[in-house]
Amino acid sequence: MVLALSTAAAPAARAADSDASKIAVTHEMIAAWKAADWRKVADLFAEDGVLHSMMVEPVVGRPAIYERIAALGKGAPGGVVLDVAHMGVIDGLVFIERTDRYVYNGHAGATPVVGVLDIRDGKVREWREYYDRAALLRDMGVTTEADPVAKK
Repeated sequence: MVLALSTAAAPAARAADSDASKIAVTHEMIAAWKAADWRKVADLFAEDGVLHSMMVEPVVGRPAIYERIAALGKGAPGGVVLDVAHMGVIDGLVFIERTDRYVYNGHAGATPVVGVLDIRDGKVREWREYYDRAALLRDMGVTTEADPVAKK
């Protein structure tokens, strides 16, 4: 009986990690950013997930990710539109080429980004972001003096 249960669970685990399921999680994430649902954004990460904008130190753990995103989200109560140009799965990772569109504290911005998501068991284990940080901060109306992360 135990063998039968473990064998039956294996296909379900593999199905949760299919390319289609990874794309579905990514679409959930995109919708949560647009809706400014910062709790949902964080909840889509694994408990020990990592959000890493490559120009700064990674944010590790769902609580820290929520804290960071919710703090930034206060400046963008209308959400962030992730305008996807291309999305696909390569070697098990989701790649998203996109432009993030937002109004942050009254400053409209459009930032080209490439994101790479490692999604396993229906949760984001790691999300790596590649973009021009100086252009992002400029579009947000943030000076490096006002940005504690940029000052480091």
